[in-house]
Amino acid sequence: MQQLEALVRDARDQVSPSEDRVLRNAGGPQPEFRVLALTGPEAEVARQMQICNACRYCEGFCAVFPAMTRRLEFGKADVNYLANLCHNCGACYHACQYAPPHEFAVNVPHAMATVRGQTYAEYAWPPALGALYKRNGLTVALALAAGLALFLVLALARNGTLLHAPLAGNFYAIFPHNLMAAMFGAVFGFAVLALGIGVTRFWRDVSPGQVSAPAVAEAAKNALTLKYLDGGHGDGCNEEDDRFTLARRRFHHFTFYGFMLCFAATSVATLYHYLLGLPAPYALTSLPVLLGTAGGIGLLVGPAGLLWLNLRRDPAQGDVKQRPMDRGFIALLLLTSATGLALLAWRDSGAMGLLLAVHLGVVMALFATLPYGKFAHGIYRSAALLKSAIEKRQANKLQLGSD
Repeated sequence: MQQLEALVRDARDQVSPSEDRVLRNAGGPQPEFRVLALTGPEAEVARQMQICNACRYCEGFCAVFPAMTRRLEFGKADVNYLANLCHNCGACYHACQYAPPHEFAVNVPHAMATVRGQTYAEYAWPPALGALYKRNGLTVALALAAGLALFLVLALARNGTLLHAPLAGNFYAIFPHNLMAAMFGAVFGFAVLALGIGVTRFWRDVSPGQVSAPAVAEAAKNALTLKYLDGGHGDGCNEEDDRFTLARRRFHHFTFYGFMLCFAATSVATLYHYLLGLPAPYALTSLPVLLGTAGGIGLLVGPAGLLWLNLRRDPAQGDVKQRPMDRGFIALLLLTSATGLALLAWRDSGAMGLLLAVHLGVVMALFATLPYGKFAHGIYRSAALLKSAIEKRQANKLQLGSD
């Protein structure tokens, strides 16, 4: 305790009066800490990391703390890297003896979450869209989905195909194949471009070092298994209380692999169409339909569970200002799966055109907002995991802690 107090006093005394960025945690009184060239949330992460560097109680919890021990100071790039490396499991907050109401007010999950949200907007391309979605994520997501679906529904109504005789599931009788390919190709290409530009900027700023095959393999394994959602001990995260649970890890798995199965279904259908000359519709027992059905179920179970956890989680364990963005992404995932499964169930009915228009509108809205919503965290976190794996293979000249 005395060593930590001395550390904070020394950090405060070394700051010149001209440094004007001062952060005071709203959770209670604490020592002042000033850092040049950092935003307020970034300065708070730097302050807490210096305290954690002296304590080391949570060193084995996740990848953040071994990475922390390689640094004596925390600049903007370090803070952004560590914030995206954090999985917000909450274990360190519940274990910390300096958490509020202690005067040090150490709350790593909240501080990291605030900076993560800041990086989504900072690295977004174009920047204006990132800022818009950050402020009004749920409204933008639902409004865009409703607007696109309504546009397609009105187009069908104008052509007299809103309600029609059963078409045996032939989507292309409603929207020609080339038209659908052009619409989704444009939206998907934009999403890939925007995400690519954002993560490239992030990767350049954090100065990752030399990429190697073992580092890539380790990062991929940690990302695909969500290793750091186990709380560092295998029992899971803390959600609304001190109880450990693996629910968030499991719901994330349902969501991610459900999304990937749906993407695989679309990819296989594309191969069927162009390589084998087998256009849709496909039988219920065909590979594209089986993959899409399994993915749709995963995208119902996973997002529903994540929404339930989001509504119940302790506000101190994250940034409540980001909840509209989080819930906007979850809502689009739920709508995508629900409308997709409804379309599959009633594809042989006269309402197929209406269901198809609604589903297409929701899917286009989902992909258009991917670079600016919660999906972006998976991309940046994967990049941070790769930097962590690279860094672990480099010599630690400070020798301040184990890796």
